Amino acid sequence: MYDRILVPTDGSECADRAVDHAIDIASQYGAELRVLSVIDARDMSHSAPAISIEQVEKALRERAESVIGDVADRAEEAGVSVITAVEPGIPDDVVVEYANEHDCDLIVMGTHGRTGLERYLLGSVTERTVRRADVPVLTVRQTD
Repeated sequence: MYDRILVPTDGSECADRAVDHAIDIASQYGAELRVLSVIDARDMSHSAPAISIEQVEKALRERAESVIGDVADRAEEAGVSVITAVEPGIPDDVVVEYANEHDCDLIVMGTHGRTGLERYLLGSVTERTVRRADVPVLTVRQTD
């Protein structure tokens, strides 16, 4: 039923719970796990004047690579084939485009990530992904 499962992650606790579910499902179906972290383009526009956009992007990329590296290690320990990616852009746009471009059968994501009040008021990445994705989206709450 599932050959490629996409799990977007920002390293938050909720995303981490989604990763657990994605690894379990991938293991059960013998599916490939695709781990994606999006460098939110909006985060780079809020940098302090003393910090260059390049420095901000480098720091965000290093953090994203660390997060997906940890997930990849967990997936490999569970015997799951894993491919990782870090992409810049608007998170829900990137998630939906990535799922389409890589023929993902399922998206597994947390209901809440590392977001502040501004993003809460603008709407959740997960909500927008659910509305726009062409494949099923399994949402995982931070707690049961």
